[in-house]
Amino acid sequence: MEMLFDIFISAIKGSINWTWRSIIFEVPWYTNYFWGLILISLIVWGLEIVFPWRKQQSIFRTDFWLDGFYMFFNFFLFSIVISGFYSVLGAGFSSLGIQLNAISILPISQFPNWAQLLLFFVLLDFVQWFTHILLHKYPFLWQFHKIHHSVKEMGFAAHLRYHWMENIFYKPLKTIAVMLLGGFEPEQAFIVHFIAITIGHLNHANIKISWGPLKYVLNNPVMHLYHHAFKLPEGKFGVNFGISLSLWDYIFKTNYIPEEGGQIVLGFKGDEEIPKGFWKQITFGLGKPKPKDI
Repeated sequence: MEMLFDIFISAIKGSINWTWRSIIFEVPWYTNYFWGLILISLIVWGLEIVFPWRKQQSIFRTDFWLDGFYMFFNFFLFSIVISGFYSVLGAGFSSLGIQLNAISILPISQFPNWAQLLLFFVLLDFVQWFTHILLHKYPFLWQFHKIHHSVKEMGFAAHLRYHWMENIFYKPLKTIAVMLLGGFEPEQAFIVHFIAITIGHLNHANIKISWGPLKYVLNNPVMHLYHHAFKLPEGKFGVNFGISLSLWDYIFKTNYIPEEGGQIVLGFKGDEEIPKGFWKQITFGLGKPKPKDI
């Protein structure tokens, strides 16, 4: 038990140290997610200001500052806390003889770098798409995902506005994806992570991008806006579940874009129950789940 506690504390200290070193520019630029997130956010926000899709929407839209805080909370503060738990879990698996390459089906270390990155990106995105569907389909999971869907005006920072419990659901499945690829991330995995952040910011931004023919491959603001629509097609619990890639929605027939005007009501039936403050939001859904209402 003492050893596990030491692992827990060591992991948290390591995460704090890495984050601080990132802030003061003591880590390689390509692994500096702190300033990378800020730079991407400023660029996409600038595009919103110069090329607004919904021109009546304020630059400092509804919940702008709340969503901005969520970005840093979910991407850094919560990651620091949870790193200790995952390190202990990893140690537990190792003690049982379970290694990260235990269920490898594609040992990507044998592939060229470009193929490693492509496979890592595609498989990771599919796992997140599948997890996203689960968050909408099952009432217990939907209770937490409601926080993300309580956004009433879309903007780049809404990308990382989500309940911390979502990390608990996403992380294990993403770890399984890594295990399937031989148990490790490609050396240049930072490229995939920065691309994913950029696409996620763009998808939630107040700009109109549909990518032309590439819309059948890449997710985009037009498609994702309808994922947040208050009114969904009859009988559907959600549409357009894609994270970075839209192709999963087109393959599995969960795509839906009736028009591209951008002037639709966002949210869900009963979204008035969502508290307005950050602290109440991050404890929302931890009680007895309510009946699913979409």
